[in-house]
Amino acid sequence: MKKEENKMEQLTLFDNREQTPPLASRLRPDTFEDYVGQKHLIGKGKILRRLIEEDQISSMIFWGPPGVGKTTLARIIAKQTKAEFVEFSAVTSGIKEIKEVMSQAERNRKMGIRTLLFADEIHRFNKAQQDAFLPYVEKGSIILVGATTENPSFEINSALLSRCKVFILKALQEEDLKALLLHALKSKKGLGNMQISIKDAHLEAIARFSNGDARTALNTLEMAVFNGRMNEDAVLCVDEEILAQCMNRRSLLYDKNGEEHYNLISALHKSMRNSDPDAAVYWLCRMLDGGEDPLYIARRLVRFASEDIGMADSHALSVAVSVYQACHFLGMPECDVHLTHAVVYLSMAEKSNALYRACEACKTDVRELPAEPVPLQICNAPTGLMKELDYGKGYEYAHDTEEKLTRMQCLPDALVGRRYYCPDGKGEEARVKMRLSEILEWKNGH
Repeated sequence: MKKEENKMEQLTLFDNREQTPPLASRLRPDTFEDYVGQKHLIGKGKILRRLIEEDQISSMIFWGPPGVGKTTLARIIAKQTKAEFVEFSAVTSGIKEIKEVMSQAERNRKMGIRTLLFADEIHRFNKAQQDAFLPYVEKGSIILVGATTENPSFEINSALLSRCKVFILKALQEEDLKALLLHALKSKKGLGNMQISIKDAHLEAIARFSNGDARTALNTLEMAVFNGRMNEDAVLCVDEEILAQCMNRRSLLYDKNGEEHYNLISALHKSMRNSDPDAAVYWLCRMLDGGEDPLYIARRLVRFASEDIGMADSHALSVAVSVYQACHFLGMPECDVHLTHAVVYLSMAEKSNALYRACEACKTDVRELPAEPVPLQICNAPTGLMKELDYGKGYEYAHDTEEKLTRMQCLPDALVGRRYYCPDGKGEEARVKMRLSEILEWKNGH
C-alpha cells in the first residue's frame, strides 16, 4: 500500500510539472553557503565577499558565460545588504520604465532606503537606455548591478562602465556541477521527494556535457528524470539510453555576433599559423558546432592563404578558393570535411608573411606620403598631345631584351630604392628570394 502511495505521489508530481517552476529556479540559492563556484570572488576573505559583508558595495558589472550564477549573486547581494531589489530586462524595459523606477529609487534614497537595480543582459540595453542610468548611479540613487555574457569594453557605454567595477565570473568546474546535481537529488526544493536511481557516472556525464553551465546541468537532469522509467518498486530509473536522448546535442558557448565569435576565429587562425593541425581542426569544429556560416570560415581561410603562407606555397590559395567553392556547392553538414582539408593543408604549409608585410608597409606610405606622380616613362600615351608632353618617353619593353629585364625606373622619384616585398625564403619562396636577389643585383649593374 505504501509503495502504491509513493507511486501515486510521484505521478502527481509528473502531472503537475507544467505548473512547477523549473528545477534551476527552485534550487536558486539565497546564501553564500549554498552558492556554487566563483570562489575567487566570494570565497571567505575574497574582495567581493568582503564588500558585501561590510555593506560597502557600489555599482558593478558581472561578466561571464551563461549559467554561472550572475543573477543569483545579484539576489544574494540584495538580501545581504538589505536593499530593495528591482530587476530590469532590456527586452521589456524602455526609457519610460527606467525613469519611473529611478524616480522611486530617488524617493527611497531620501527615506534612507537603498535600491539595487539588477539589469540582466545589460549589453542589450541601447545607448539611450544606458545613459538613463548614469545620473542616478552618479548621485547614488541606485546601486547598479549589470550582468552580461559579452565583453563590457565593447558593449557598455564608457561613461557608465567607468562608474562600475567589473567582476569576471568563470565557467563552473565539473566537480562544482556534480555537487550541484547531487544537491538537486537530495533537496526537498529539488527532486528530494522522489525516489531516483541514477549512476554516479551519469551525473559526471551531465556535468561534462553542461560545459560549465549550471542551468544546463539542472535542466538536463530534470529532463532525464522526467523521462525515466519507473520500476516495480516505484523508483525512477535513469539509464544510458534516456541520458543519451537528453544529451543528443550540446549547445557550446558561441555567439556569432559577439566576443566568442572573434575568440574562436582568432584561435583557428593562430593555430594554423603555428602549424598545429589538431588545434586548428578543434577550433574549426567548435565554430561549426556553434552554427557558424561555413562560407565565413572559408573566406577567412582564403585570406590566411595569402597573409600567412603567400609565396612560400602558392598552391595554398588554390586549395582555399576550391574549398570555398565546395562549401558553396554543398553547404553543411557535408562541407565540414572540405573545411578540414583546407585547415590541415594551411596548417602544414610552409609559412611566410612577406606578402602581408609588403602590403601593410606600402599602405602606410600611401596614407602618409604625398601622392607621387607616375613616372612619365611608364605613363600611357593614347593621344598625340600626351606624346608631345613626353608621356611614355623612354619606356623600355622588357620582352625586347635577352634578360627580359630593363633598368627602367618604375617607382616615383621620392620612393626610389624602397623595398616592400622582402621574401622570407621559406618553402617555394626560397626560389623567389633567389630570383629577386638576382634581379636586384642585375638592375644595380653588378
